[in-house]
Amino acid sequence: MCGIAGEIRFDNNLADIRAVVDMTEAQSRRGPNGEGLFSLGTRCFGHRRLSIMDLSQRAHQPFIDNMLGMGIVFNGAIYNHHELREELKGAGYQFVSTGDTEVIIKAWHAWGPKALDRFYGMFAFALWERESGITYLARDRLGIKPLYYTSDANRMRFASALPALLKAGGVDTALDMQALHFYMSFHAVVPAPHTILRGVRKLPPGSYMTVHPDGDCNIKEWWRLDFTRSEDDEKRSFEDWKSEVLSALRLSVKRRLVSDVPVGVLLSGGLDSSLITGLLAEAGTTGLRTYSIGFEAVDSEAGDEFHYSDLIARHYGTVHEKLHIPASDLLSALPDTINAMAEPMVSHDCVAFYLLSQAVSRHSRVVQSGQGADEVFGGYHWYPPLTDVSDPSKGVEAYRRVFFDRTHDELLGLLSPNLKLDDASGQFVASHFARPGADSVIDRAMRLDTTVMLVDDPVKRVDNMTMAFGLEARVPFLDHELVELAARIPAQHKIANGGKYVLKEAARAVIPAEVIDRPKGYFPVPALKYLRGNFLHFVRDTLDSQAARNRGLFRRDVVDRMLQEPDSHITTLRGSKVWQIALLEAWLQSHGL
Repeated sequence: MCGIAGEIRFDNNLADIRAVVDMTEAQSRRGPNGEGLFSLGTRCFGHRRLSIMDLSQRAHQPFIDNMLGMGIVFNGAIYNHHELREELKGAGYQFVSTGDTEVIIKAWHAWGPKALDRFYGMFAFALWERESGITYLARDRLGIKPLYYTSDANRMRFASALPALLKAGGVDTALDMQALHFYMSFHAVVPAPHTILRGVRKLPPGSYMTVHPDGDCNIKEWWRLDFTRSEDDEKRSFEDWKSEVLSALRLSVKRRLVSDVPVGVLLSGGLDSSLITGLLAEAGTTGLRTYSIGFEAVDSEAGDEFHYSDLIARHYGTVHEKLHIPASDLLSALPDTINAMAEPMVSHDCVAFYLLSQAVSRHSRVVQSGQGADEVFGGYHWYPPLTDVSDPSKGVEAYRRVFFDRTHDELLGLLSPNLKLDDASGQFVASHFARPGADSVIDRAMRLDTTVMLVDDPVKRVDNMTMAFGLEARVPFLDHELVELAARIPAQHKIANGGKYVLKEAARAVIPAEVIDRPKGYFPVPALKYLRGNFLHFVRDTLDSQAARNRGLFRRDVVDRMLQEPDSHITTLRGSKVWQIALLEAWLQSHGL
């Protein structure tokens, strides 16, 4: 798990080493264990290393293979690298390291882009060929690892985090108006290739880009999630699906134990992280460390789920650490949390993950986390209403009603009158729903959430917050074989009985029923849901700042009404609308924009 950066010139000038150094240093928290730089004429690549596999200098990056005439900077983890190594050795390849980075180079030399199909894991990398001058940028199937870039006729720069590109300069920092529509409508999800800034793009998940020396760049999708079911799938019994899910999850958790350092768990006390803990214990993991976090309650809403995390920790005898954060600490951590975001993210639990990661990083370098289960196995409350929509032509509007933060007309009424936006969010959902490979409205919604919303909300949130402290988070529910299996399971088996039905029933063979049958919870951070006292002052001060007033994105009278009664202005997903506006402004200001 690392930070990568680079510059590729198209105008025959030498690559700007200083710019790459600046981008690399800006990502030092992603990789606290080492730094490397490689420059060759028009290309320069930088790397910050978090040592997880092959802790020796033999795996130092940028990794150069002079015999093959190739090099790579890589962020992520290839869990089947041992198996691939043996296959490649059988084909005559020799290795100087024991980690996964060198395996990627050899695999690409042997199989070209088809090597991507063979990688089990999470990754974003830049791989270059000395003789052809071609550079390949690639991203894993579900976008677990980020990859941002900016380009013009003269050069391309890329990095693991958007703010790193800003450090190098020369970026068009005007707001992307389509992205603004996404941010304000689609619960802050800005789908690739867009980012909130007009001059920065991100490589879509499951895609790779071929960058030619003359500046010709093309992106190819190499993986797509298919919800098509065979006749056998339709006939398969619930018991068979339950058995397959548990087998696939066992394998996924086991795969993510591949490491040269111990692996812990972020234990919220919910079904997903509890099941991961149980499967790790089942696999014979000794001295397993688990971590939980809680906050002060607000009104009647609890701020922790320690009852359930304690139960699991006791049941499996884990080395458990609980972190209780007073409101004052939560508030003081907000600026650093916002600064750690590669893009503005409104979810309240960003600060929870930030503070939890800070504590966990003192003891662990690698943890497994439960992100993705709700999208993959149908755990969200907005799914059941969509099963009642039998007419696919009404699917887009039905999805908007249950997920979007506001209507297009409401957004236009919030924005300054001089901003005229098309309904980019509605058009995007309509386009995604129209893709082949999912017939029902519920399947289309779950496909969208798994391949778009999940990538640019929960997964990005966990990557940003954990990597702020050099902590690698692995997500077993996003093993691509498990995700592909879940897509084939009929929707009724997933969303029944409050959601994640097939997963809950599979879990009964592993974890206590009390955790499975509990009311569904979320990572609770009540102070950011119900703005009071100093938290409301933070929001008001941000929106009253001269920078916000000069930016003039929003109608001041509407913002003032929100500030007067913040609890009366709540999104469909129960988020604060005024927090959403303040977070965007705070993020822009934190990066000097």
